[in-house]
Parts: sequence; C-alpha cells; structure tokens
Amino acid sequence: MNILQSIAEQPVPDDRNPVPGAAEWPTLLVAAAIYVGFAALTWFYHALPWWLVLPIGGYLVAWHGSLQHEAVHGHPSRWRWLNEMLVFPSLWLWLPYRVYYDTHLAHHREQTLTDPLEDPESYYITAEQWRGCGRAMRCVLWIRNTVTGRLLFGPWQATWDLFRSEIPRLLRGERGAIKVWALHVPACAVVLLWAVAVCDIPPAEYILLFAYPGTALTLLRSFAEHRAATNPNHRSVMVDAAWPMALLYLNNNLHALHHREPGLSWYALPSRYRDQRDDILKANDGYRFGGYGELVARYLLWPKEPVVHPESQ
Repeated sequence: MNILQSIAEQPVPDDRNPVPGAAEWPTLLVAAAIYVGFAALTWFYHALPWWLVLPIGGYLVAWHGSLQHEAVHGHPSRWRWLNEMLVFPSLWLWLPYRVYYDTHLAHHREQTLTDPLEDPESYYITAEQWRGCGRAMRCVLWIRNTVTGRLLFGPWQATWDLFRSEIPRLLRGERGAIKVWALHVPACAVVLLWAVAVCDIPPAEYILLFAYPGTALTLLRSFAEHRAATNPNHRSVMVDAAWPMALLYLNNNLHALHHREPGLSWYALPSRYRDQRDDILKANDGYRFGGYGELVARYLLWPKEPVVHPESQ
C-alpha cells in the first residue's frame, strides 16, 4: 500500500529551493517556542489535567512536524546539516527525518502527484491493490478517507506502513536504512530520556497525549491537500485557515502555493497569496476550503473521495 522502499532506491529530485542568504529569524523563533513549550508542558505534566495536556501536547508535536517540513525545504539556514540538527529530536517518535526528507521531495514531483505507485504521500491505491484487499481492509481504507478515520486510525496505519517497509530493508542489511535508523534511535532517545526519565511521564501516556494526537493533527492537514486530477495544477488545495491552524501548519494549508513555490519560507506565503489569490485559485481550478472547520463538517463521517485512484480503474 506504500512505496517507501521503492522511493528510497530512486534518486531524490532537487527541491528547487533558493539558498537563503541568512538565518530566518521567524523560523528560529518558532523552533524556540516549540522546544520551550514542550519542555514546560512535560516538566509540569503531573500538575496538569490530561484534557489540557492532550491538545497542547498534540499541537506542539504537530507544530514540530511543520518545522521539519520547513527544514526539508531548506530553512531556516543555507546549511542542510544545521537545519536537520534544529529538528533532530523526534517528538512524534515514529517517522525518521531522513525518510521524511526523501519521500517528501519525491512527493514534489508534480507530474506524478497523487499517483499511488509514484507519490509516497498518496492515499489512493490502484485498482489491482483494491481487488487484492479483503472486505475488512476495504472497510478500513474507506473509513481512513473520512476525517474521523484519518484522526483515529491514521497515525497507527502510517506507523504500520512505515515499519512494514523499513524492517525488511534493515533485515537485508541495507546501508541506507541502517544509517537512517542509526540517526533516528538517538532522536527518539533524547525525547524519551527527557519525558520519561526526567519528567516521569509513562511511555504509554506520552504516546497517547503527545505523539499520537500530534501525528493525527498533521494528518488532518494532509487530509485534503491533494486530489486526483488530469491537470497537475488542479491537484493541490488552498485552505483559508484561521491563525491557530495556519500557525500550526506554518501556512502549509496554502498548499497549492507551496507546490508552486516550494522554496518560499512559511512566513512569506500569506502575503504572496494575497497578491496572487485570483491567479492561484484559477490555476488550481478553485480547489479550496474556507477552513478546517468546513473540511471537518463535510467529511467527518463520509469519505472525501474514492479509495482507488480514478486513472487506475
């Protein structure tokens, strides 16, 4: 159902980023806010009710995922190694940064966007894969295309798909996979040492109140990011999100614009959208939502689109 292994064996395209001339202070301030907020929330964890920890913890973990997305696209500095160090701790634990780096840049191949065999971030499957699914798996895939299914089961399935792809590579002794996980283990260890050993948060509670909801919030962003369309320009969405969600996603809700200019810093996207709004919406054939509230209201219990990619029928 996923192509992480095949993507790992393909050359990664250039991400088309302009090289920043200097460090980007808004991005560095976001990083500081994330880490200070995470440190404070975990330090005072036992003094706070779980119903307060869950939304704040989930927000911080998803926000950190958005910061990783900025690092993949060459921010906030001109040095890739420094950007990777900035997002080194794996707050959500499950996805190695190097896997995300390779697969996300492969996702930016516009001509293969949404293709279930070429786009590693596609949620479509082929007709052949659908025919090979049993009734239970078809039901799971149908539910996953609803907002409720994506939030409740999406993190689990994403983790399962990742391990199903990566474990065979590790067992075969592939050097690339070994290097990725050799970096990911300490990235998780530093988080767990702080959260579990220092702050005395049980591992299961960290997963349930931080990692899982943080991943779910990230999957809410990606829920409607793309749709199948013959014209590649029509495949990416614009979501006019209110500031808490726009900040959470570092304006990646303006997704069609991000795909037009993938090297543009997150804080430059809103003004560019204001200047080019009509042109962008014309180019993407009006694929737009007024906010995530609208998205949830429409698709809370009903799939946004079919599981099988239309061109795979």
